[in-house]
Amino acid sequence: MQGTLNADVSMKTLIIAEKPSVAADLARALGKIPKKGDHFENDEMVITSAVGHLVELLMPEDIDKKMYGFWRLEMLPIIPEKFELKPIETSKERFDAVKKLLARKDIKEVVNACDAGREGELVFRCGCEHHFLACEYRASLPYPAGDH
Repeated sequence: MQGTLNADVSMKTLIIAEKPSVAADLARALGKIPKKGDHFENDEMVITSAVGHLVELLMPEDIDKKMYGFWRLEMLPIIPEKFELKPIETSKERFDAVKKLLARKDIKEVVNACDAGREGELVFRCGCEHHFLACEYRASLPYPAGDH
């Protein structure tokens, strides 16, 4: 029984904020969690942030360069079978950092601490749907009343 308890103690919660300043505020508010590289971490939590949107829709030429490399009026509308996402080139470094944290074996749950509203939810969920879900999304900070 004691081995089971020790295994749970080492598991951590990853909190993803939308902006670095919010991640820093959360680290202070949750007990002055120390900074470790580009994120904050203690024995229970890891706090990181996006920098706004980290992914975008694939463009038609990303789906099939030969077919959609040059658009013609008769090809429109171009509606893919599945709308897929890719990392935004200018945010790729941040995307990779968050992806690496999500892949850690000691992360047991992910908390959405992005802005409480449609845009913040989009930032978090698009990232999760694309590549972040190395662990199960289990929690979300509650929306303020009337902001959803």
